[in-house]
Amino acid sequence: MRDEEEIREQYEFLVEELDSEDMNHEGVRQMFTYYRRALGWVLEEEHM
Repeated sequence: MRDEEEIREQYEFLVEELDSEDMNHEGVRQMFTYYRRALGWVLEEEHM
């Protein structure tokens, strides 16, 4: 089970990456992959 701190760290990582000037089409696609994974963790936690 993921704890709140781990989810918060993932969120902060996403915010920093999206603010980066290096974000291009591939970078945005990769960030959405991470975002979907984080959402999956949250949903998994709610259904346990």
